[in-house]
This record gives sequence, structure tokens and C-alpha cells, in this order.
Amino acid sequence: MADRSFSDVSLAALYDQLNPWGPGDDFYLDLVMSARSVLDVGCGTGRLLARAREAGHGGRLCGLDPAAAMLVQARRRAPAEWVLGDLGSARWEGEFDLVVMTGHAFQVLLGDEQVRAALAGVRRALADGGRFAFETRNPAVRPWESWTPDRARAVRDADGDAVRVSHRVEAPVLGDRVTFSETFEHPGWERPRVSRSTLRFLGADALRRFLGSAGFTVQEQYGDWARGPLSATSPEIITVAVTA
Repeated sequence: MADRSFSDVSLAALYDQLNPWGPGDDFYLDLVMSARSVLDVGCGTGRLLARAREAGHGGRLCGLDPAAAMLVQARRRAPAEWVLGDLGSARWEGEFDLVVMTGHAFQVLLGDEQVRAALAGVRRALADGGRFAFETRNPAVRPWESWTPDRARAVRDADGDAVRVSHRVEAPVLGDRVTFSETFEHPGWERPRVSRSTLRFLGADALRRFLGSAGFTVQEQYGDWARGPLSATSPEIITVAVTA
């Protein structure tokens, strides 16, 4: 799940283990390979663009992320433009055919003005006819109910030591925002490292309204990475919008 824990260098090195390549990455890779110029907003460790470069993408690939620790990982992976910052600080004008926001990064936009500002930045960066692809979790299935300490995971760091990761949601959950803590425990650390994050869960209709106001038309909307139809029980709301 998207959060700000990975601004820590030692935790950034664990990101790909905690979030292994999966069907969602394949979905976005197909889009990237079909575009000449791509901006990956919240690119993290740069895995998607690095895979595209390895697959023979010869065009412009640009990754944008506010966490310097994540970009340290990205710069080691592949030749691309790796930019520290966010859509508020970036000033691209019609330079990209495709913008993507993966890893549920869209959900860290908590207020209406934040959403509008981010969409304005995406629209500004896209050329006419460009596409914007992103995903959010479907609020109808209440995925946060499974974010409990008893579902902790463990991964190995570079030295082979186990790092235990667990989550706890702050109750009660009100409206469309969910606040939770993420705890990392390592046998060599004096104390656990804990971060607190909030995500916003917007439904499909709300997403369409925001996109329409920003100058986008929803081209495709899926409920899973196999491009299944969106329904009340779909785990994801996967949206591909085109500049109107």
C-alpha cells in the first residue's frame, strides 16, 4: 500500500520485496511500451521504467518521486530521467504521451484541491491526445479491514536478516479516508520504525467527475488486472483516461 515509510534508505531497499512484480506491473508495462514518451509519477524504485528499458523501449522515460531514498534505488537500475519532486514542483508542458501513477499512489491525494492540482499537473504534462493511467482500491470491498497486525509479513534485508512488517488501521473509519500505521521490526534495531499514513478511497463516479473537470475523458475502466469489468466486488478501479 502506498505510504511514506520508504523515505528511509534502509526501508526503500526492501520495497520491491514487499511489493513484488505482479499482474498490475504487466498491465502498466504494456502501456509504457506502446508510448514514445512516459512520465511515471511516484516512480519509487524505478522498477517499471527499468523493465521497459530492458524490454527495448528507446524513447523518453522519466520517473518522478518525492523520496530521495527511492530514487537512489532507481538510478542504479536503468538510464532514464529520475526527478526528485512532485507534480506541484514539476513544470512539464505537453511533453509526454503517457502518464502513469502505479502502486495506488493516487490515494495519497487526500483533499479535493490536492486531487485537482495533481490532475492539472498531469494534464499539463501530457500532449494532446495523451493518456493517464492509474489505479485505486475499490472502497466498496473495504480492503482496509484486512490490514491487521495478525497478517504481518516478513522479508529479508541485504544481510539476510528478517524484517517483520505489520499494519493497524485507526478506528473508526469515517468517510472516504483511512488512517493506518505501518510497523517495521528488525532484530538489529533498537526499536521498531513506525509510520502513520492516510489514504483516500474514491469511488468510480467521483473519479470520473474529477477527471472530467480536469479535461479528461475516461477511456477505459476495469475492475482487475485481467481487464475484467468494474463491479461492486472488484478489488481495483483501474482507470485509463485521455485528454479531452
